[in-house]
Amino acid sequence: MHNNITRADLDALIAYLGQDNPMLTQSRQVRQFEQEWSNWLGVRHSVFVNSGSSANLLTMAALRERLGPGEIIVPALTWVSDIASVIQCGFQPVFVDINPRTLGMDDQEVIAHLRPQTRAVFITHILGYNALTQRLLEVLQARNIPLIEDVCESHGATFQGRKLGSFGLMSNFSFYYAHHMSTIEGGMISTNDADFYEALRMFRSHGMVREASSETLKESYRQQYPDLNPDFIFAFPAYNMRGTEINAVLGRAQLRRLDQNNERRRANLRLFLDHLDPQKYRTDFELEGSCNYAFTLILRQPDPTLSAKVEQRLREARVEFRRGTSGGGNQLRQPYARKLLGDREFEKFPKVDHVHFFGYYIGNYPELERDKILALCALLNQIE
Repeated sequence: MHNNITRADLDALIAYLGQDNPMLTQSRQVRQFEQEWSNWLGVRHSVFVNSGSSANLLTMAALRERLGPGEIIVPALTWVSDIASVIQCGFQPVFVDINPRTLGMDDQEVIAHLRPQTRAVFITHILGYNALTQRLLEVLQARNIPLIEDVCESHGATFQGRKLGSFGLMSNFSFYYAHHMSTIEGGMISTNDADFYEALRMFRSHGMVREASSETLKESYRQQYPDLNPDFIFAFPAYNMRGTEINAVLGRAQLRRLDQNNERRRANLRLFLDHLDPQKYRTDFELEGSCNYAFTLILRQPDPTLSAKVEQRLREARVEFRRGTSGGGNQLRQPYARKLLGDREFEKFPKVDHVHFFGYYIGNYPELERDKILALCALLNQIE
């Protein structure tokens, strides 16, 4: 990523800090950012937190409080905090393999793994690609199984004209520096469910009832627990994951140009894929609705010699890349998962294992010059 926090963003922050006695901890700027984000996404409620990983954790904590223990279906290709949040909240992760054209969970595999103990499907929209299908949404609705969306890498991507993150019971976003927009560190949870919204507000701030927005809810706790100071009633054994006014000022400034920046990212990705050699690299990703802050570079066939040459040439050209694409590749190969599920479980996921060894992502940002993209494609296509 390059220049993801601009001079204009810093000037907005300086202007805010230049006023007399500015509030710094969570307050009015956070509330305004939450409302503006909800309006942009097309949902009723949003809760700003200190990271996308915190968004994952609070979502799973609220789900566990409502539904109790059980299984969560998760992708083998995702960021670690998705799986960690499932484990930390006492759920059993059930892994499925990917669709190579979206890098998201294969919907047929998800449906095949649905059981009475399934509490939710936790889908990740990888690096800007949509992972939803109409078939999956219809099956989940028919079986009354909640969908949780991780949209940390896919701000602005759509399915059937609606933004990703507006389909699930809850959705998570990250505002880390390298993502579509940045608050330095930060994240957002969005939902249309009023009860989950109130729970998330409390979970964000120690479980304190006073953090709820509903006066009716707060009054019910006061009446039920008259022996407690009403300002310090703790409904849940929760966390402190609040954001700050500083983060929110940056987020509000960045949100104003997010759509414009995303159009440039879409054009960049199309240019990249249109000029790659389709005999060597996968170029047939499902692009409808996608919004990618990265170029996905995946070898068409498993070829250790070619992959070694690709890595060597990229390093020589000083092009930064990530092998395994999102989150370090196959999560079943990671130490924490091996401890939980055994040393050979990763063998059941050959599609994500291909990405683990022969897949990469390279940065895509609005100011990336067309000539650099074409030069990168030429470099990759020349590798034999």
